[in-house]
Amino acid sequence: MAGSMLGEVFRISTWGESHGKGLGVVVDGCPAGVPLSEEDIQKYLNKRKPGETRYATPRKEDDRVSIWSGVFEGKTTGTPIAMTVENKSHKSADYSEIASYYRPGHADYTFDAKYGFRDYRGGGRSSGRETIGRVAAGAVAARILSEMGIRITAYVREIGPYCCREEHVSFENIEKSPLRMPDLQMSEQAEEYLASKMREMDSCGGVIECVISGVPAGIGEPVFGKLDALLAGAVMSVGAVKGVEIGAGFAAAGMSGSENNDEFYVDADGGIKKKTNFAGGVLGGISDGDDIIIRAAFKPTPSVFRPQHTVNKDGENIEVQIKGRHDPIIVPRAVVVVESMAAITLVDRMFVAMTSQMDRIRDFYTNTN
Repeated sequence: MAGSMLGEVFRISTWGESHGKGLGVVVDGCPAGVPLSEEDIQKYLNKRKPGETRYATPRKEDDRVSIWSGVFEGKTTGTPIAMTVENKSHKSADYSEIASYYRPGHADYTFDAKYGFRDYRGGGRSSGRETIGRVAAGAVAARILSEMGIRITAYVREIGPYCCREEHVSFENIEKSPLRMPDLQMSEQAEEYLASKMREMDSCGGVIECVISGVPAGIGEPVFGKLDALLAGAVMSVGAVKGVEIGAGFAAAGMSGSENNDEFYVDADGGIKKKTNFAGGVLGGISDGDDIIIRAAFKPTPSVFRPQHTVNKDGENIEVQIKGRHDPIIVPRAVVVVESMAAITLVDRMFVAMTSQMDRIRDFYTNTN
């Protein structure tokens, strides 16, 4: 199966299915000497594991990570880091019925069209559990970024019609909200809205905003390796994401050039800064030193318990009612997935950028020798 690897220098390869024996990732290109433990990885995985709130699937999984290689005496060795998580609470019998038909909103039909075969147990490779490998790798990438003072913070900005108000957003509130919304008043309203959808046997989507602070100017390529394009592609690769924007995003289309342009100025320390950040921290595909702002739109969870119309593999029109354990909304659990994809992409592009200037290469090897 192609398409399970990401990165050029800092490379990851994820593997596993929702109802297989387990899932995991191999991370290659991580430098030696990075402090890393299973607990560092576990903190990230705990943010996406199921069964934590009434708004998540009741499937109970410990999602305990095991590092099999690449770490010795608490530090990375420079060799591939292999990490695994065992599946323990899979109920494949819940999904045996769907082997004969295509669920609306799922990848059942497209998997059959591509491979002529599919793992129907919980969606197989297209399940949300596939993100375990991404999050484990993202924890490694975030650890590297922290060594350089770079911080990534993601949160739920919108759920249905309820959007956080900028003046009420406090990052300290993210983990206080069961929906990971930093505007607690809006979180309460969104919870009521979501509860009504659950009573109606329906689901809803939302928007995650990700803020990356401390990125130096000069990361990214001017043509095919644009930083914003790679970040958008990485986040868009998350199963339920249907739209990504950077900075002002689609709102920029309704602005004039004089409004959208971020004017520069020199601060008291002699550094070059911008008065505004409609560009979202990226100009010409290259980071400009400002916060990088990414927003991702997530579709509603497709597994709803209402009767729906579809077709079976015999080409017959049928009505189905999906069973099993499903999230009424996946957005809160996807916050750490967006953070992880941003971290993986940024680390890779920063490693690539180290070769952008001859002076840097010469200084490195001159100082080393």
